[in-house]
Amino acid sequence: MTAVAGLRGAGPEAAEQPQLDMGDVMAKASTENFTVASRLLPAPVREHFLAVYGFARFVDDVGDLAPGDRERQLDWVEVELDRALDGHAEHPVFTRLGRSAAALGLERSPFANLIAANRQDQRVDRYASYEDLAAYCALSANPVGRLVLAVLGRSDELAAGLSDKICTGLQLVEHWQDVGEDYRAGRIYLPLDDLERFGVEERDLGRPSVTPALKRLLAFEVGRARQLLHEGLPLVRLLSGSGRIAIAGFVGGGLAQLDAIERSGYDVLSASVKASKVAVASRSLHVLAGKASW
Repeated sequence: MTAVAGLRGAGPEAAEQPQLDMGDVMAKASTENFTVASRLLPAPVREHFLAVYGFARFVDDVGDLAPGDRERQLDWVEVELDRALDGHAEHPVFTRLGRSAAALGLERSPFANLIAANRQDQRVDRYASYEDLAAYCALSANPVGRLVLAVLGRSDELAAGLSDKICTGLQLVEHWQDVGEDYRAGRIYLPLDDLERFGVEERDLGRPSVTPALKRLLAFEVGRARQLLHEGLPLVRLLSGSGRIAIAGFVGGGLAQLDAIERSGYDVLSASVKASKVAVASRSLHVLAGKASW
């Protein structure tokens, strides 16, 4: 019996609907590469992208921001997901998702993996090795890329493998830019064995600015993310039309953010580091033209 099937028979006390401001959830679209790039797509495809984005953003907000028992609320999310896939959802995020899932024949597993990643966030706040962190990214990031490919009509293993590299790279970009914020929230995504190897103490992540050791560690981790994005670049050439432009935008945004971290001297603690729109556009155009540099 699946966890969701068990919940369905457990009564209303087994799950709790999250109380989130849906206007706030979707307003975040304007600040994310995922939906910024999707503006380049035809309206019907963009609607499917936003349905996927809305679900991913909603689940992340439940896992990170929702007041109350987040585990119980994630149980509700999984039940409502199955209702959406059956065409019976009631929540607006899920009714929208249900329409796109039906139109495109989307599978359940990528959505379930995103929920699993947020459940893991409630229980795990440190990662011993990069391999452990990459396994987390396989739940928290890679499913989004596979859903994007499904929207674009690609489901082959070559495209999926390249997408996984890009998505893991983008997830690492987010972790490296948010080191201080995550630390204050009680989470560390920098692998603990890397902290030890570079001589960085956990408390260094809460300082007003980066120490020399943390700077060296972040330079290494930025290089690791950059490598993944470049390994995924062939995906751009596999696609055509607006889909190709959108993926180039995702990669370009990630590379621009890594550039910004590097230009800051890897000091992601003293101030928020954010790539400019001009830098993102420039990087995206270079990716599209096949001229992306390190």
